[in-house]
Amino acid sequence: MQREPSGPVRTCVGCRKRELAVELLRVVAVPTGNGEFAAIVDTAGNLPGRGAWLHPAPQCAQQAIRRRAFTKALRITGSPDTSAVVEHIESLHAPERPATEQVAKNMSTP
Repeated sequence: MQREPSGPVRTCVGCRKRELAVELLRVVAVPTGNGEFAAIVDTAGNLPGRGAWLHPAPQCAQQAIRRRAFTKALRITGSPDTSAVVEHIESLHAPERPATEQVAKNMSTP
């Protein structure tokens, strides 16, 4: 019989599936002024305040935004600016770009 991996289990605010916390991104709200908030990814896992957990997948981020799940999970008023979260997830899924030197080497003719 195999043991399931252990550790803290969290629920994705986008798709509502339960996963180990290490498989999810922690998102926190930071005040931007005038009672507004921005949602940012807590990559180090040490920012203060409530956290919302999200799969690092664009479809989960879009579902969470559409359902206003960040507002509910983070217990804030108004819709937070989620552009930093979307950009972070898109950067995780962007194809690797070769370094400038490698591009120059590939373009040179022998």
